Amino acid sequence: MVCTMSAAAVAVWLGTVVTILSRSHADRNVYPSAGVLFVHVLEREYFKGEFPPYPKSGDASNDPITFNTNLKGYPDRPGWLRYIQRTPHSDGVLYGSPTAEHIGKPTVIEITAYNRRTFETARHNLIINIMATEEFPLPYQAEFYIKNMNVEEMLASEVLGDFLGAVKNVWQPERLNAINITSALDRGGRVPLPINNLKEGVYVMVGADVPFSSCLREVESPHNQLRCSQEMEPVISCDKKFRAQFHIDWCKISLVDINKVVPVYITRPEPGTGILPEFGEYKPPSESLKSRDYFSDFLITLAVPSAVALVLFFILGYVMCCRREGVIQLVHHSSIQKSTKELRNMSKNREISWPLSTLPVFNPVSGEVVPPIHPDNYETTSMPLMQTQANLQNQITIPQQRPSGDNYVMSTFRRLEVNGIPEERKVAEALNL
Repeated sequence: MVCTMSAAAVAVWLGTVVTILSRSHADRNVYPSAGVLFVHVLEREYFKGEFPPYPKSGDASNDPITFNTNLKGYPDRPGWLRYIQRTPHSDGVLYGSPTAEHIGKPTVIEITAYNRRTFETARHNLIINIMATEEFPLPYQAEFYIKNMNVEEMLASEVLGDFLGAVKNVWQPERLNAINITSALDRGGRVPLPINNLKEGVYVMVGADVPFSSCLREVESPHNQLRCSQEMEPVISCDKKFRAQFHIDWCKISLVDINKVVPVYITRPEPGTGILPEFGEYKPPSESLKSRDYFSDFLITLAVPSAVALVLFFILGYVMCCRREGVIQLVHHSSIQKSTKELRNMSKNREISWPLSTLPVFNPVSGEVVPPIHPDNYETTSMPLMQTQANLQNQITIPQQRPSGDNYVMSTFRRLEVNGIPEERKVAEALNL
């Protein structure tokens, strides 16, 4: 199919689509031109007649239908032909740009429709007869990157016609054709986030028979190249003619003059037929398999590591038990362990009498009962075994009346412990008050 700009050509293109999607069960033939965009729509309405209707009367048939397309006799399509179907409830589209090497070679595409509700299938053949054109290829080709479109939206005849119309107003050619359309995902682009109605983006290549206009050349100016290197939008005077419907990334535009391209000849091997040569009938292995000896595997996996571990064990035992250094280490460890055990037993069996500082004291002068220095829940087990002058905390001075008169003396008692046995001794007497 040829996508041109004139209204008559668009009408012919639409008429061709209708012819392709006729309800004939025979093979359908289409005649695209080499180097021109080919679009074929697989309409779900056409294949619905192949499947039984809904069992309930009055319900609108909305079966999910998917399509599978492949070159007849092969598992995939030709390299120049692509296919897209966004959801099982939308139409499928075959599109691509055939090259000159396919001219005169009928290409049979098998189209299989799957009804995902009833799991029934319907198959038809599409015969693509590629025709030669007088002006192939067009010498001047420009590729635009449109950010706000998906590939299936751009393949619609109305949208593609509007874009070609905008390009024609800017370029002013006598002959303008859409050469190819490619999704940005096929060029390494990322899948957009499902927010703000973001699109995948699409590359559209068009060809014309006249040189590029001054507006298209503006992107090659040093000022715009600098802005593109700084990730800024270049200043293009004709951008307003596209902005209403198409958001073009002018930094990604590609302008190619085929007349100035130096051809590079690469010797490539001739492709084969894609069919494996005949090797005869398949001969399965014999049922009488040879016995296998696993003794060597046992030695490698179990015996050798076990032997190494045993040798290391004997070396360690010899060092620890037979060498002088090892015996010293064992004796030292045993003595530490024995001493620790004895200290723990002594701590458990120790009995400490209740110190006098915890008993209430009667003051004969004031007649008051002095509370004890330590409370009843005083922890006596935390007291050291031997006390010195620095840690004499349990001392108390008790006034006592002398039998000769009203004078009193101060007696200081100190609690001593020797070998865990408490002993109270009177140590001093103060002068007469």
